[in-house]
Amino acid sequence: MSEDVKNAPDFDADEILEGVLRWVDIESPSHNADAVNHMVDHVEEGLAVLGLHVNRKPGRDGFGDILTARTPWGGDGPGILVLSHLDTVHPIGTKDDRMKIRREDDKVFGPGIYDMKAGAHIAFYAMRHIVRSNEETPLPVTFMYVPEEEVGSPTSRDMIVELAKQNKYVLVTEPAREGGKIVTARNGRLQYTVKVTGRPSHAGSRHMDGRSAIKEMARQILRMEELTDYDNETTCSVGTISGGTTTNVVPHECEVTVDLRVPHVEAQQRILDFFDNLEPFDPDCVVEVEGGVDRPPYDKFEGVESLFQHAKGIAAEIGFDLQDLKTGGGSDGNFTGALGIPTLDGLGADGHGAHSYNEFIYYSSLVQRAKLMYGLLRTLT
Repeated sequence: MSEDVKNAPDFDADEILEGVLRWVDIESPSHNADAVNHMVDHVEEGLAVLGLHVNRKPGRDGFGDILTARTPWGGDGPGILVLSHLDTVHPIGTKDDRMKIRREDDKVFGPGIYDMKAGAHIAFYAMRHIVRSNEETPLPVTFMYVPEEEVGSPTSRDMIVELAKQNKYVLVTEPAREGGKIVTARNGRLQYTVKVTGRPSHAGSRHMDGRSAIKEMARQILRMEELTDYDNETTCSVGTISGGTTTNVVPHECEVTVDLRVPHVEAQQRILDFFDNLEPFDPDCVVEVEGGVDRPPYDKFEGVESLFQHAKGIAAEIGFDLQDLKTGGGSDGNFTGALGIPTLDGLGADGHGAHSYNEFIYYSSLVQRAKLMYGLLRTLT
C-alpha cells in the first residue's frame, strides 16, 4: 500500500453533509432549465477538479443539460454507470418558505435532499475519496446526471439506455427505502391522456341534442379504475380531470390523465391492450387515447441478485446488514434493469418524505452510504 493511501482522509460525515447542503441550496425544479443548469455548472466544476473527462450535452424541449463524466483510467471497455438526477419536484423559493434547510438532531431537511441530492453527492464524494486516496477503480466509472428524471426523463432516456449497454453494472443513487433498504426490482409505470369529445347543446332547452363528454368520461373513469388489483400489484389512478365550459352547456370535451403501475411485462401488456381497445359507451362520443409505457418493470434477475450479494458483503464489512426490496415507484433504473443489466437502486441516503414539505435525510446514514458506494466502486470487476 502506498504512503498516500495510508494517509488517505477518513470519511467525514460533516464534510459529506456540507457538500450535500451546497447542492440542496441550488434549487433545481425539472421545468426550470436555467435553474437545473446552475446545478449542472456546480457539479461539472467539481468533476473537472477530480480529473474526470467531462461531457455536457445541451438540453432540449425546455429541459436542462445532460452531464456525463468518465474516469481517466480503465480504458474504453465496459465498466460501472452511476446514475443520478439533479432535478427536484420543488419550485424555486421552497428553501426560503415551506422547507427551510436545517438540521434537527439526526434529521436534515431541505428541498430535494432525500430525492435525491444527498445520494447524488454521496456518489461524487465516494469518487473524490478514491482520487484523494491516490487510488483507481478496477473498472472505468461513468457518472451520468439527468436533468428531468422527475418528469419521466423524456430527453435523457435514450442516452441512459445507450450508456447502460456500454457498461457491466448500473448503480442508481435514488434514496434508500424503509430504514436503509436498497431497491433490486421496480414496478413499471404507464401514463395516458384520455380525451372524450361529445356534442354541445343548451342544457335547458335542447338537452336532448347534446352528448355529454363528462358523462361519457365518468363511465370511462370507472372502467379504468377497475384495472386496480392490489393482489396482483397493479394500480390505476386517474389523477387529473378537466372539461366543460359553463353549467348551462352540455359539455363538449373532457380530458383526464392516468397513472398506472404494473409488476411485470405480462401485466404491462394487458394495460397496453386495454387502452388500445378503449371504445366509447355512447356511439355519438369519440374517445382518443395518447400515451403508453413511461418506465418498464423489472424483477430481481440473477445478475441483480449477484450484485446485491456483493453489496451485502461490503455492508457487512462496514458493520450493517443491507436488505433489499421491490418498490412500486419508478426511476431511471427501470430502463437499465429492464435491459437485463445488473442494477442496484436506492443507494442514496436513508430518510423520508420524498416530494413532500417534510423531506429529510438521516445524518447518521451519510458515512455508511458513502462507504458502501466507495466499496462498490473499488471492488466491482
